[in-house]
Amino acid sequence: MLTHFKSLISTLLCLLIVTVMFGQSKSSYTQYMLNNSILNPALTGIDNHMDVKISNRSQWVGIPGAPVTSYFSIQTPLNTSVSITTPTSLPYDSYDTSRREYINMKDSIAGGHGLGLFVLNDHTGYLNRWTISSSYAFHKPISSKAILSAGINAGISSINLDKSKVDFAGTDPFDPAIGDASNELTKIRFELGAGLWLHTNKFFTGVSFLNIVAGKSVFTDSGSYGEYYTPNLFFTSGYKFNITPDITAQPSVMLQYWKPKLTGVNVSCKFQYQSLLWVGANYSISDLVGGYSALAGINISNIAHISYAYEIANSSRLRGYTNNSHEILLGIMLNRKKPFDFSERY
Repeated sequence: MLTHFKSLISTLLCLLIVTVMFGQSKSSYTQYMLNNSILNPALTGIDNHMDVKISNRSQWVGIPGAPVTSYFSIQTPLNTSVSITTPTSLPYDSYDTSRREYINMKDSIAGGHGLGLFVLNDHTGYLNRWTISSSYAFHKPISSKAILSAGINAGISSINLDKSKVDFAGTDPFDPAIGDASNELTKIRFELGAGLWLHTNKFFTGVSFLNIVAGKSVFTDSGSYGEYYTPNLFFTSGYKFNITPDITAQPSVMLQYWKPKLTGVNVSCKFQYQSLLWVGANYSISDLVGGYSALAGINISNIAHISYAYEIANSSRLRGYTNNSHEILLGIMLNRKKPFDFSERY
């Protein structure tokens, strides 16, 4: 058993090295469909209310040094004339769910702006990464039924390596990747991202590029080893339709690509009952480690909502040693307005 466990830890370390040393991929999220702005800045301020989200994801619970990702985001629209909703919005009420098709997007917004702030902490073993960035988006109607959004984010990212937590298993504690220093090592760099998002009352699709400024953060003077920051490409698309007047379904797909030629695909579907609660499922296919998950959430008085996702790794080697992954998301909606139904004018 001990031999198998050591073999598993070695495999996980190899996966970590591939991710960190050869190309910095963005953190993964099971519930990305509930906060797409974390992967695409074009959605900043798109929901016409101040939106606050707090999330914590514990991956591969039970394995020492397993990844833990936490983030805080806040975004707000500016100078929008009328409150509208998008296919990814949480419905205001059952009326919003069944009558949304009447909203005329061109009349409801004459070019809106959005601002946002994002703070993330990602801890894996002896590595700790934090990011803080701000985002801006412009939302412009291109027809009576469609809005095109463009956004950009910029900030700083820091990676910290704690040598005291590195276990050399009794061998020479010198690693050319981190040198012979005995304290914590930290590198800070600039980050830049951009995205586009197109949506109607039912359909949405978008593309974003994060880590646009490629580079390398090294911990030694030789510069032979380090963390490579390479562009991450995200493509997202989905459609929302009514199963009944009170129940909607939203299938979606998200594709991630980052160097060195690593890909990840997430296929999900969320079912919502009025504005009260939702359940869903997600399957992740990755060149590293994927999994399948279930999620559920509840809306609390149109002010807050909470959701939880449970993910099982699709690797048989992992399933024998981990309590799988858990992700919780809390959302707070401030100054929320009921969407305007333009059919009432006639």
